[in-house]
Amino acid sequence: MIEWYQTLTAMEQIFFWLGIVSTLFLVVQIVLMCFSAFGGDLDLDGDGDIDVDADSGVSIFTVKSVTAFFAVGSWAGLFTSVLVSDDISWVAVIVAIASGLVAMFAVAFIIRAMLRLQCNGALDHEKLVGKRATVYVSIPPARSGRGKITLEAQGRFMEIDALTESAERLAVDEVVEIVATENECAVVKRSASPEE
Repeated sequence: MIEWYQTLTAMEQIFFWLGIVSTLFLVVQIVLMCFSAFGGDLDLDGDGDIDVDADSGVSIFTVKSVTAFFAVGSWAGLFTSVLVSDDISWVAVIVAIASGLVAMFAVAFIIRAMLRLQCNGALDHEKLVGKRATVYVSIPPARSGRGKITLEAQGRFMEIDALTESAERLAVDEVVEIVATENECAVVKRSASPEE
């Protein structure tokens, strides 16, 4: 190994050490990501828990993508430099930069795709106002008790507690409209028009 290293040119030695250091750093990042995925809270980027919409503004220049640039680019440059003659060493530099850029964009694309898969399962009750629902468990009149309604909202079918200010009981299978939310409970009234 030492004899092989001594045969390398100065540029090849730079590629070699950049490749070693960046690959080790990349392995550390992957290990930390694995621990984080299994319930740990380690995050090398320091951005903590991420709640993103479908259009995430992930930057191309993150710690992970820059590390991938150096790791892939360094090894590609070293192998190219060893394969070509010393007279055209600039080819190795071009291959290293091109390979590193491909790796950087690939990592940014993968991270963006993974973040788009994330979903915040918390129900946003404020967005339910104005939606129609069906009474599942009859709702007592004049806020004298709670019933249940079912509806489809936020991409899923759900069942939530409901009460009404109406003077009449709302029977099972009646169509109602959510007029407000209070303490994770929907306030409903009888819908003026049938459910579409």
